[in-house]
Amino acid sequence: MKFYVSAKEIKRVVAVTKSAGKTTAPADTIVGRRVSNRTVVALGIVLLLGFVRVAVLVVESSAACSTFDCVGSTFFGGGDANLKLREELTRALTEANDGNNANEGGTLSFNELVKVLASKQDLKAFAFKTKATLSQMEREVQSARKKESLNWHIASHGVPKGLHCLCLKLAEEYTVNAMARSRLPSPLHVSRLVDPTLHHIVLLTDNVLAASVVVASTVENSPNPGRFVFHVVTDKKTYTPMHTWFAINSINSAVVEVRGLHQYDWSKEVNDGVTEMLETNDLIWKHYYNNYKEKELEDNEEDNRYLEALTPSTLSLLNHLRFYIPELFPDLNKVVVVDDDVVVQKDISFLWEVDLNGKVSGSVFKSWCENSCCHGNKYVNFLNFSHPIISSNFDGDKCAWLFGVNIFDLEAWRRSDITNTYHYWLKLNMKSGLTLWNPGVVAPALIAFEGEVQPVDSSWLVTDLGYEHRSEEEMSNSLERVEGAAVVHFNGPAKPWLEIGLPEVRTLWNRYVNFSHNFIRKCSIIE
Repeated sequence: MKFYVSAKEIKRVVAVTKSAGKTTAPADTIVGRRVSNRTVVALGIVLLLGFVRVAVLVVESSAACSTFDCVGSTFFGGGDANLKLREELTRALTEANDGNNANEGGTLSFNELVKVLASKQDLKAFAFKTKATLSQMEREVQSARKKESLNWHIASHGVPKGLHCLCLKLAEEYTVNAMARSRLPSPLHVSRLVDPTLHHIVLLTDNVLAASVVVASTVENSPNPGRFVFHVVTDKKTYTPMHTWFAINSINSAVVEVRGLHQYDWSKEVNDGVTEMLETNDLIWKHYYNNYKEKELEDNEEDNRYLEALTPSTLSLLNHLRFYIPELFPDLNKVVVVDDDVVVQKDISFLWEVDLNGKVSGSVFKSWCENSCCHGNKYVNFLNFSHPIISSNFDGDKCAWLFGVNIFDLEAWRRSDITNTYHYWLKLNMKSGLTLWNPGVVAPALIAFEGEVQPVDSSWLVTDLGYEHRSEEEMSNSLERVEGAAVVHFNGPAKPWLEIGLPEVRTLWNRYVNFSHNFIRKCSIIE
């Protein structure tokens, strides 16, 4: 028996039977003939639409439901397949989130996840697979972030090939050129090293090129450069190239003194204090290094500070000698200490006229953000106020002052107990398991100079040029402030002499580098 329906133009519905090569019409064909054409057409359309509806519902139900009850509800009740899918998937994902299926492995790609969805018999199993996939992806992202932070850390604290080459060239020049070995300063200007009427600038650095930029930018932007005396203090290995540079490159009117740490004859008390300070900081570095290997770092502010504890500067004697400025310069009364990553763009003679009101230091507080302390620069961001020793002695909402350009009244410092205070808290932090503050040199400095810092107008200083800005608007605002600043500070990992230096602001530093210098050209130090 065959059932015929015309797909093009339905005009009849006929049931026929073949028997012994003969086609006969059963009795019900008589009934079929009595049905009108309109009725037949309507019946055919209903049958076709019904078939399509059944097919669609079956497909939707199989995709949206994990049980036959759900399929029946969708098919017979005409329920919303999307709603059922949402309810079933939510329930399955909730169960997967609450459950623990450690042996479940994630998929490697979205296509594989789709295949799993097609092959799984129920949504619960698919949900567990999805959870495992997302967990695996999260671990991979965290691992990538940790590697990125480590690579950035290495790149920001390595010595570029060009700078290393420059030091070798200068050291070689020291052995063959008598001028390179000449006395700094000349005997004619030795008396100016202790002249209290002049502007004394202290620079602790082992970076020859950076030191040259600080000196050159200061002198070029001063109407009276002869009033400046630069005291460059470096380590033993850098002394020869540093001395050579300033001996063969004369500075207009200004006086430059280069001294190596090996040339200081400290008292036993000072020597013991410096040794203890280095040993303590070495133990702190080892502690954080051992923890770093086990800690899963993330790309956030707290863990970035954690990584800063492993910077080479934390082990550098030059970095910690800022707490011994009075001992380094016993014959001076007032100095301005600058970091080697600053550029002077205008005359800074006004700094020696700032009234410190009897305080030891005059420093800029990062408080230009809407007339309040800038984000991340309060005491609470550096000290651990969950510890009773910290919370009972300091105010977490107090704004932190900045290193980079600091005025020091050395007479007031000698009357105070700042250096001993620094040592006391350094030991106390060790006894407390290094839980009193976040890693870095800022926190102990804030404690040592507590109550001894006079706020200085911040309009002349722009900082954070070594950090990548998050938006074009922020960069635009910063560049506007940079143009009017007397000093810009490249604090942050992206130093201008590194390949990772930000091109938007690197030109501020490059303009004071003598790229036509023979040694700089030979060492391929380019803009």
